[in-house]
Amino acid sequence: MTPEQLITFATVAEHGNISRAAVALHLSQPAVSGQLRLLQDEFGEPLYQRDGRGVRLTAAGEQLLGHAERLRETFRQAHALRDALRGLERGTLRIGASTTPASYLLPYLIAAFHKRFPDVVVTTIDGNTADIVAALGALDIALVEGPTGHDLPLGTTVTSWREDEIVAIAPKGHPLADGRESVTLEQLSAHPLVLREPGSGVRQIVERAFAQNEAPMRVALEIAGVEGVKEAVRAGMGIGFVSAMSIRHEDSALCRLRIAPQPLTRRFSILLPHAATPSRVAARFLELCQEPDLIG
Repeated sequence: MTPEQLITFATVAEHGNISRAAVALHLSQPAVSGQLRLLQDEFGEPLYQRDGRGVRLTAAGEQLLGHAERLRETFRQAHALRDALRGLERGTLRIGASTTPASYLLPYLIAAFHKRFPDVVVTTIDGNTADIVAALGALDIALVEGPTGHDLPLGTTVTSWREDEIVAIAPKGHPLADGRESVTLEQLSAHPLVLREPGSGVRQIVERAFAQNEAPMRVALEIAGVEGVKEAVRAGMGIGFVSAMSIRHEDSALCRLRIAPQPLTRRFSILLPHAATPSRVAARFLELCQEPDLIG
């Protein structure tokens, strides 16, 4: 039995799912399963059982879990102490970010951070908000969009950060892009629409707005990713919806239209796991994120 096996066991129990635990631990799914098998062989009886797509602890597993969680927390505190003692000369910063902040905010933040602390190694992961929350145990700080849910690791703080506006985009020459700067949902409902894939935060906001205004939606295409939506709109498939920051540097092929009379907005949040003992690099990155006018 090794500390790594116990930490893996605690992480699998936390997420109730081997594949999500593998993401959080930066391991392959077979590696996580292998560690669990070795630990189970050590005890000579099942510690968990398959339960649909997840796992459920047995009585023996529940008894072991308390010891494994205490060991994992001790390791976390030791890592935080190590990073604090190293200072910013040769630390490591592990950042997670959901899709929009990862694409349109994080590059600027990392560039500014690197200018100030050039010897800090920065690693990143991206995914949807649920993916990033699932990986918090292996991160120093995270930037996410939309609700985080209530399933955050113990000791995680949530800081409300920036506001993001969702806008409609149309190709140049479209009837709705005749010099106007805003459109209503009723006007949009008369035209084919291009939506993000199911589960997208932008799509959820758009669908909720149309439903609340009792405006019908003529969905012409569902497509994954912001760039997919933009390309479909350029191709003339319909009106799309994206974060306003995703078209800051667009050419004249796309026209941006604000939603009137009430703009569609959402908030980004900063998650700081292990907030009681954050690493010094995480604290400095948090301060940088909160500087006004750092990002246009």
